[in-house]
Amino acid sequence: MNKAELIQEVATKAGLKVKEAEAMLDAMVSATEEALAKDDKVTITGFGTFAVSKRKARTGRNPQTGAEIKIPASTSPRFTAGKALKDAMKK
Repeated sequence: MNKAELIQEVATKAGLKVKEAEAMLDAMVSATEEALAKDDKVTITGFGTFAVSKRKARTGRNPQTGAEIKIPASTSPRFTAGKALKDAMKK
């Protein structure tokens, strides 16, 4: 399912116009991005949690040459599915 299909599905299930559903989804994504940028977690009960994962700098190896390389510290978004979502996948 892509973004357009998700918007259409949300509009149908919530009884909204497509433009309203699109605005709602865009606002949710924007608010989540802003919260993660502030290093906050976003928890949607029954769905899951969006959080920031931090990786420390480390030394790695180039698999072709075997030379050591420095891998810088980084941050990335992480999603952990909630119990209700996990249970829904079992059905």
